[in-house]
Amino acid sequence: MCRWVAYRGQPIYMEDVVTKPRHSLIDQSLHATEAKTGTNGDGFGIGWYGERPVPGAYRELRPAWSDENLRALCEQVRSGLFFAHVRAATGTATSRANCHPFIDGEHMFMHNGQIGCYGALRRRIENLMPDHAYSRRSGTTDSEAIFLTAMARGGAADPVGAMASTLSDIKAMMDECGVCEPLRFTAALTNGRDLYAFRWACDSKAPTLYWKDAGGDLLVVSEPLDEVRDQWSLVPQGHVLAAREGRPVEVKAFDLGLRLAA
Repeated sequence: MCRWVAYRGQPIYMEDVVTKPRHSLIDQSLHATEAKTGTNGDGFGIGWYGERPVPGAYRELRPAWSDENLRALCEQVRSGLFFAHVRAATGTATSRANCHPFIDGEHMFMHNGQIGCYGALRRRIENLMPDHAYSRRSGTTDSEAIFLTAMARGGAADPVGAMASTLSDIKAMMDECGVCEPLRFTAALTNGRDLYAFRWACDSKAPTLYWKDAGGDLLVVSEPLDEVRDQWSLVPQGHVLAAREGRPVEVKAFDLGLRLAA
């Protein structure tokens, strides 16, 4: 499974989250402690918002721990909203196009989890995407397919409802085909202002997700970045964290029929 971090708050240098902490994302790429695999070396990516509404991104095949360009970028780039992700592939190719985060216009998305037996279901799942969404697909992952399908279903206006609808249809396909492997979904989605983080699975084993809000500076992570555990809150399985501009952070139950109230 992958590891990731999301930050929204006062602009900071990305190194403060990605490379400097004791259990930074770089450290997690080698020594993840709350994942099925301790090493996440199948590429990485960072995405950030600056002066433009569309985010910038840097994605690479090399393991995060061995890429000097990643450290150099994080030392120089300051942002008030950014994502970083280290990948452990679950059946699709190790390629730059398959590295997270994925970008569609002003929206950015990253995922830790799986669609059980995705190889057998891939064609059917890709058929959920209308042509205009499929034309923007650059990789082959289940993660990107979920993202583009949700965005095509009104994810800009109702990200929670669009994601629930997408996962519901995928789970129905899995059931129809007799897939016994689970659907697991721990993911982050943003438009550059609002941040949503999901933790859901069809079994009891959704990948971990924690958050911390320090005076309006929000961190959402796969694993805490330090050993001060009482400062981190676990997002319960079957919940979504919604950090909408100008509103307090909310953590609400997330099921496949949910839509977030305006």
